[in-house]
Amino acid sequence: MRNILIMFAFAGIISACNGNASETAKIDQDSIRMVQQLDSFKRVATADSMAAIAAASAATQRRNNISSTRSSTGTSTQTSTTTTQKKGWSSAAKGAVIGGVVGAGTGILVDKKDGRGAAIGGVVGAGAGYVIGREQDKKSGRVDQ
Repeated sequence: MRNILIMFAFAGIISACNGNASETAKIDQDSIRMVQQLDSFKRVATADSMAAIAAASAATQRRNNISSTRSSTGTSTQTSTTTTQKKGWSSAAKGAVIGGVVGAGTGILVDKKDGRGAAIGGVVGAGAGYVIGREQDKKSGRVDQ
């Protein structure tokens, strides 16, 4: 009886090893197929982006042709030089919010009396974050120095 159990265990181990080889081959084939599909998606995306760039270039060229036609016929066109302001949060605002949250969290951990530490830490952190963010805005050119 003992020998029969050992033979069944040995047969199970051998069959498990053989099945694993075929699964490994299937996994390798699936991986290769996925990489090929990903490459084809990248090629399609590149082709789409190139087509979009070409369309934008053609539209710009048409606008330039129209404006040059207008100026050559005597119609005056006024061009205004306005600077577009960046949208979204400035670095100063982001720094103030992040500094306030971190300062409040640190204040809670340091002084556990009725939120006093959170208030003090939040104010100090927000101030420090604002100063750091303002410097980043000056470096990026968002704010005049």
